[in-house]
Amino acid sequence: MDERLDWIAVDWGSTRIRAVALGPEGVIATAEAANTAHPGAAGHEAALADLIGGWLAPGRATLVIACGMVGARHGWTEAKYRAVPAGTDPAEALVRAPAADPRLDLRIVPGLSQDRPADVMRGEETQIAGFIAGNPDFDGVICLPGTHSKWARVSAGEVVGFRTAMTGELFALLSTQSVLRHEMAPEGEDPEAFLDGVSRALSRPERLATELFSIRAEGLLHGLAPRAARSRLSGLLIGAELAAMRPFWLGQRVAVVGAPGVAAAYAQALGAQGVAAECAEGADMVLAGLAMIRARIRSARA
Repeated sequence: MDERLDWIAVDWGSTRIRAVALGPEGVIATAEAANTAHPGAAGHEAALADLIGGWLAPGRATLVIACGMVGARHGWTEAKYRAVPAGTDPAEALVRAPAADPRLDLRIVPGLSQDRPADVMRGEETQIAGFIAGNPDFDGVICLPGTHSKWARVSAGEVVGFRTAMTGELFALLSTQSVLRHEMAPEGEDPEAFLDGVSRALSRPERLATELFSIRAEGLLHGLAPRAARSRLSGLLIGAELAAMRPFWLGQRVAVVGAPGVAAAYAQALGAQGVAAECAEGADMVLAGLAMIRARIRSARA
């Protein structure tokens, strides 16, 4: 265990757990593992111990601030959602989790909920907090692409509403488990095919189902290249999402927060519609959000 350790940040995703050990000078160590935790406190504590146990010192409780699925109903302990409109600083709403290991002082960041239309998020609220911490005057919409993409309206330091699109999950299912899998390259990009898909879906979103099958037909009849097929599928799905979310981004200041590759795709699609989106790396924003919460805790103790 490093004597400089002050606290540990944890991003507990659906599939991966990422931890960062931090001291007064910044990052000391990082660790990442697949999320194989069993439901309940004991299973989650065991998973966390496997990941960060070597960082913990006997006779001392180390502060761990975690966001994401660790606070879900089937997680370590449920951190109930904060209803929007809600401030982007969740420090006062942290939930202390029970731990058998006395070396752990775990606090969980609650997600956000919206009553009508019904919607929820866990983890993205911390990315939003991190982005706003670095851009305190931001007033507009933050797009958080991923397995389930979020579009959040932010005004005067509050999330006032949001919507979710299952675009990433649909892409994974269609590209690997549908008839379209026969046409897909496993990776690679074709920017022209991507923007063509975006344009088709935005102009006629009601034709999405037929446009999707055209990927299969063009592959069979006209030799559509597998890389182009993959990019066309991505463009169609992101274009359909942009069509559905048009009231969020049209005429608004827009920021895209996510993994570099997918964030760049969304920024490219928005740019084709005349929207110059700001971009920020999702992992950096999670850490910035958790660091802001750590600073609030330190300030409250002073």
